[in-house]
Amino acid sequence: MTVNMESVDNGVNVEALIGAREALTATPEGAQFEWRASCAWVRGTHTQSSVESFFGLGEEQKHKKKFVYDADHPELFASEDNGVTPAEIALVALASCLTAGMAAIAQHRKIQLRSVVAEISGTMDIQGILGIDSDVRNGFQAIRVNYKIDADASPDEIKALVAQAQKRSAVFDVITNPTNVIVEVA
Repeated sequence: MTVNMESVDNGVNVEALIGAREALTATPEGAQFEWRASCAWVRGTHTQSSVESFFGLGEEQKHKKKFVYDADHPELFASEDNGVTPAEIALVALASCLTAGMAAIAQHRKIQLRSVVAEISGTMDIQGILGIDSDVRNGFQAIRVNYKIDADASPDEIKALVAQAQKRSAVFDVITNPTNVIVEVA
């Protein structure tokens, strides 16, 4: 492994993360989190979601501000294209989670990152969504993530960063493993 004797700063406070891990090891009930979003229909296929609060560390928490996301479909689907598609939001979530994890792992391993770019794509046959062929899956057939990473590290160390980011990514886990989803009407 390449040892960087200089100070590494990828913008991640690893000491705080390690401290949180140690604290939550001692009190595992604090590790139970509930992430939330609220989604309202606007018009047509346009929706607006917001994220503001969550539960964690045994109590209600709030982000610094309310975050708002617009989703829609492109005009070629007879929509107004007021936002990215929900499928694209899933790709953004996956790339963001993997990349953020990579920054934290690189900081912990004392690897200085200069640039990290994830190009992500998902292939989909929309015959299922449109009801043309019920045997066609509605979701992605495959998702591909291609990283361009410039870092003070060997190719093997970079591959190890990517592998560890996959191993620790919540969104990678959600996408690659079945998750119980309960849909109810109030």
